[in-house]
Amino acid sequence: MPAEPATSGFSLDDLSSVLLVGSIVLVVAVAAVRLSLRSGLPSLLIYLGIGLALGESGPLGIRFDSQQLTQVLGYAALVLILVEGGITTQWSGIRRSVAPAAALATVGVAVSVLVVGVVAHLVLDWSWEVSLLIGAVVASTDAAAVFSVLRRVPLPRSISGMLEAESGFNDAPVVLLVTALAAQLAPDGQPEPVWQILLVAAAELAGGAAIGLGVGWLGARLLRLVATTSSALFAIGVLSVAVLAYAAADTLHTSGFIACYLAALVLGNVRLPHRPAVVGFATAIGWLAQIGLFVLLGLLASPEGFPGQLLPALVVGAAVLLLGRPLSVIASCLPFGIPWRTQAFLSWAGLRGAVPVVLATVPVTAGTPGVEWMFDLVFVLVVVFTLIQAPTLPWVARRLGVDAPHHRVDLAVEATPLTDLGAELLEIDVGLESRIGGVRVFELRLPKGANIALVVRDGGSFVPRESEVLRHGDQLLVVAPSAVRAAVERRLYEVSRGGRLADWSDG
Repeated sequence: MPAEPATSGFSLDDLSSVLLVGSIVLVVAVAAVRLSLRSGLPSLLIYLGIGLALGESGPLGIRFDSQQLTQVLGYAALVLILVEGGITTQWSGIRRSVAPAAALATVGVAVSVLVVGVVAHLVLDWSWEVSLLIGAVVASTDAAAVFSVLRRVPLPRSISGMLEAESGFNDAPVVLLVTALAAQLAPDGQPEPVWQILLVAAAELAGGAAIGLGVGWLGARLLRLVATTSSALFAIGVLSVAVLAYAAADTLHTSGFIACYLAALVLGNVRLPHRPAVVGFATAIGWLAQIGLFVLLGLLASPEGFPGQLLPALVVGAAVLLLGRPLSVIASCLPFGIPWRTQAFLSWAGLRGAVPVVLATVPVTAGTPGVEWMFDLVFVLVVVFTLIQAPTLPWVARRLGVDAPHHRVDLAVEATPLTDLGAELLEIDVGLESRIGGVRVFELRLPKGANIALVVRDGGSFVPRESEVLRHGDQLLVVAPSAVRAAVERRLYEVSRGGRLADWSDG
């Protein structure tokens, strides 16, 4: 009997085409990171540009117009991005910033939504419901956008930790608020008082937080029991537990986003085995999610709709940048005695990114009539104000004095574990402003057991003598027992800031 002809709409030839385009996009996206670091612009702009080039207005003319699919894939990507953020965040670095960051993610969001809503209603003559909805859509800051720029701006850990924690926390309340407001505007929606919306949101956040912390703690205990010698397999298990927290919380009608972030934060700070492999895998997955998300959003966008939304986007964006964000920072940070210079920098550093663009699809999928323009408006707003804010952040930090000289030490540390030896290899880049330049090796006074194994200089390398003078531009390979790694890093930073006479501490 002859074989039946294939009836599937997707063939091996289609697979080859998809893999060809997908692999080229990823290679270009990886290469774009270097351009992003040199230009000071977040890589999200380049990824959005790739998506626009792939879309029906670009050379390839790929037609994609499903906002529902974009929302589903966008939520999935946001989960992975939040998980990566939680796993790679050190609790010691954000511990003191958690309270003000939580205030920014709750009180600050409410203030921003209200302020932007008032401006949109008065200036653009939108209804109160639509004005508050657009205020909620653009209320969330974006971790990927902020930190792709802040890598070039050495900041006190109190500031970078606050921005980091805020971006991890604020997605959850904003998603809940946008969903609730969009549902009320749907044809079959039932208007609810604001206090009831806020009460439900608070309950869902509390429930999600409890589930996330519980799943993270239980997952860590289970992973220790079943840990294998395969670091790659173990890393998959860690990410699976964090994603499980999202699924469990969302199934129970609580906040899945806060659950997955807190579960990942627990898993990243409980001394699980194979931590370097877990961090590396989580970082790679996070990058992949960011690239896919931004390209997808660019693919969905229709450039022909941008000119008509430019003026409203400028009005809403100015309301966010000049009124909503500063007032939300003031309302959130004043109770904690945060200096006004820091508050001013936090106000300017509140970059928007993928989250507002994804949330702009929620009203359409919820059946809200007459808001199809919202996606184009938010897309334009994110691009324009990223171009305004991102390149100026280093200048703003210098003018406000938050990058004080003792923070601009230009010293980079990377660690590679030598697990079987109980040691770690630290790679030290001695920057132009580091006072390690001119110091002799023995004057570093590293903790017992730590030694400089190699110096790379002017294209060559050598094993240094104790009397060797280190220079700016040197790369040092330091071998240290795992138990004293933190002390070694602390000592190197002390010498980098204070020179050979920096205070020595064994702690």
